[in-house]
Amino acid sequence: MRYIRPLSIEDAVGQLAGSAGPAAILAGGSDLLVRMKGGFVEPDLIVDIKLIDGLSEIRETAEGFSIGATVPCAALGENAALKKAWPGVVEAARLIGSKQVQGRCTIAGNLCNASPAADSVPALVAAGARASIVGPGGKRTVPVEAVPIAPGKTSLAKGEIIEAILLDKRAPRSGDAYLRFIPRTEMDIAVVSAGVNLTIDEHGVVTAARVALGAAAPTVLLVEEAAEALIGRKLDEAALERLAKVCSGACRPIDDKRGTIEFRRKVAGVLARRAAITAYERAGGK
Repeated sequence: MRYIRPLSIEDAVGQLAGSAGPAAILAGGSDLLVRMKGGFVEPDLIVDIKLIDGLSEIRETAEGFSIGATVPCAALGENAALKKAWPGVVEAARLIGSKQVQGRCTIAGNLCNASPAADSVPALVAAGARASIVGPGGKRTVPVEAVPIAPGKTSLAKGEIIEAILLDKRAPRSGDAYLRFIPRTEMDIAVVSAGVNLTIDEHGVVTAARVALGAAAPTVLLVEEAAEALIGRKLDEAALERLAKVCSGACRPIDDKRGTIEFRRKVAGVLARRAAITAYERAGGK
């Protein structure tokens, strides 16, 4: 096994693309090192990207926020501007692991681990976040929901690296929220989760919305019909009931020791409803 710490994204891409055997990227390592110790993966090459300039920064621009691939989740909660603009994204990221893990784990790594139960991913999908990807063929930007394609698998080609997660500047009167259900009070994996992002007009009518569900299918679900249940009306009881029903129906979960299909479908609707109420209140709705 080889371990390298390149100083440029171009060098990292070249090393990954030129590797003859399996290669892995080390950002925080909270997923990779656990999988290696468990014997699930044994890469021939580990590319540590923490020394690459710019990847450890949260940048605010006129277009929004750029969160570097090695920014630990703990740092997201310490950035006042990001927390104010995207509280749902931040609260989702801050649910990953323990306080010790928070100092290492990253949202880019959480996305690339491609777990259906990843906490940050439903919130990012609801937020309309994008992944900035660098590879042998240059740069490209894709919606975050296009990255995981199956449990443990991504759409990234050989040599490609996510350099940053991009969040747009918030429209006025917008809010987002993320909720999950876990058996314990903390440090557990979501049985089901929901992220909601919406914008309202001056009368409290929802003008735009995105709803995402986690741990409800092989990948995070962007439920467009659920967003349609909210758009064009205030967040009244009828809209909330429709939202919950659509989310429950959109689920494609499994039975396991953590929860049944019936339970997950029910809770998905409940969480989506509660997250929508919180997002609406954060947008200034009453």
